Amino acid sequence: MRTVEARSRTARDGRSWKRALRRDWQLYSLVVLPVAFLVLFKYVPMLGNIVAFRTYVPGGSMFGDDWVGFLYFEMLLGDAMFWRAFANTVIIGALTLIIVFPLPIILALLLNEVRVRWFKKLIQTVSYLPHFMSIVIVASFVKELTSLDGTINAIVTAFGGDAINFLQEPDWFRAIYVTSEAWQTVGWGTILYLAALTTIDDGLYEAARIDGANRWQQTWHVTLPGIQPTMMVLLILNIGAFMAVGFEKILLLYNPLTTEVAEVLSTYVYKVGINSGSPAYATAIGLFEAIIGLVLVVAANAISRRMTGSSLW
Repeated sequence: MRTVEARSRTARDGRSWKRALRRDWQLYSLVVLPVAFLVLFKYVPMLGNIVAFRTYVPGGSMFGDDWVGFLYFEMLLGDAMFWRAFANTVIIGALTLIIVFPLPIILALLLNEVRVRWFKKLIQTVSYLPHFMSIVIVASFVKELTSLDGTINAIVTAFGGDAINFLQEPDWFRAIYVTSEAWQTVGWGTILYLAALTTIDDGLYEAARIDGANRWQQTWHVTLPGIQPTMMVLLILNIGAFMAVGFEKILLLYNPLTTEVAEVLSTYVYKVGINSGSPAYATAIGLFEAIIGLVLVVAANAISRRMTGSSLW
């Protein structure tokens, strides 16, 4: 009896899907290109990870030749340069997460309190603009500002200090990277939080005012809990990208004098795979990085679901 009911239900579901497809085929057709892009550029390249377990000879099979097992992973565990890049990735990723992630939330809360519309729009426009600049332009701005005759050194010398060649000093590299990342991403990140703020019921603020809550208490007990799901989802996504520290910007900004503190896994993979001609070893490093990112996402999602009830899945 249950088998008959299950078959009947499956048949009804199949007919309803076909009817929906015939009725709304124009809408479903819009999904074809995004899905094709996702499959072609995100899933198909995963097949190349097999090279991490095989020897690769240029001109040979694209999936490698002889099976070597975990040889390349054993190599990276004993590679001092890999561990230096790994440590730099963790440090720069942690600094970016701790410093940059809260800034869009703070800016959104401040803009939410602004009542002069033209001033609010001006701040939003100015803060959004850097997001639309290419990494090359951003890196060029950073180099111009931090050069010996740049704006920052002009201000330093005007107050009697000595000019500093910031991009040649290892101690300054991480601060420059995190600052430029904040300048480029904070405004754009604010959009999601401003959208989340519009979903909070005004009645909650009214009830808080009746109870005698001031603006800070309203923000703490009403606004922040209201945007908490958005905050947690974005935090999980940021944690997932923790190991994928900006490849392009670091590649454009660092130099041999700052390699000790600037080399991260993404740039090290580039140097090993392209410059040194060891694509199999580079694939092993990239796979190692991807596995760590996957573990971080799953762990962050589980912790968020348990502690706040908000999660990606």
